[in-house]
Amino acid sequence: MSRFESIDVAHLRWFVAVAEELHFARAAKGLNISRQRLSQTVIDLEGELGTKLFVPGAQPTQLTADGEALLGEARELIARAAAAAVEERPDGPAALRVGFVPGVTVSKWTRIWSERFPDTPLEVVGVPMGEQEVALREGRVELCFVRLPIDRDGMSAIPLYRELPVVVVPKDHPISVFEQVSMADLADERMQDASDIDAVEGAIELVAAGVGVAVVPHSIARLHARRDLVYRTVTDVADTEIALAWPTDRTSDLVEDFVGVVRGRSERSSRSPSARAKSPEPQKKSPVKRTGRPNPARNTAAKKKPAKRRGR
Repeated sequence: MSRFESIDVAHLRWFVAVAEELHFARAAKGLNISRQRLSQTVIDLEGELGTKLFVPGAQPTQLTADGEALLGEARELIARAAAAAVEERPDGPAALRVGFVPGVTVSKWTRIWSERFPDTPLEVVGVPMGEQEVALREGRVELCFVRLPIDRDGMSAIPLYRELPVVVVPKDHPISVFEQVSMADLADERMQDASDIDAVEGAIELVAAGVGVAVVPHSIARLHARRDLVYRTVTDVADTEIALAWPTDRTSDLVEDFVGVVRGRSERSSRSPSARAKSPEPQKKSPVKRTGRPNPARNTAAKKKPAKRRGR
């Protein structure tokens, strides 16, 4: 057994991202997590292994010999974990696994699915935003409700809706009396880093303690709502977009059926694979047989000729 097998696979993925980029900021951006969180994870990993994985202070970032050794084994362990997840799928009706990132509510679509496809189980999986793309590419889920942007290479994505940004402040904060504010109104405030959606609870805890304010997507503010905090719309910060994404080369009939549910297609839509499978073959009209018998009506009409006028 490898001495690395006890390490959290998600942390191995993050380490591999840094090792391949050899740049913490770029790796953090690709993972959709904060640089601080990524750096702390690597520090914790080094503490767990009792060795340095990256050369301290090296510019650009460099792997140590132990880091090189871990990189090779980490790739194997990640691939093995993905294969094991596929093998552990239970026998029986094929289940469709749909992921969602924090803040996304999927109950509307899961309800329609259960009504329309009662014989096909739907497995709903919470996915950290930092792993939304990895979960799709490794097959942990067939589809995922994600926050854009993502790497579109090999991915299909349907934009669904946009979220307004809000600022979270203590209930007695002067900002609380307004319905909308701009960043200029927050110029004198201490801004908490809320860019890492997976770790935003810590930033909101600091806001509740009176240490600054935080700007987050509206659904994230609702997800972490507290009685001692309020949130107000920020008018001049870019909104965020929620989309349904899946690997293009894995577009199965079940995937198309779920996409149809999300798009609002009717149960009998011709674009639904299940509807096409249920619809009967159109009956062909029997060809009209011609007989040698004359048509009485036609013959009668043919026989009628205008009467000739007789001269006077």
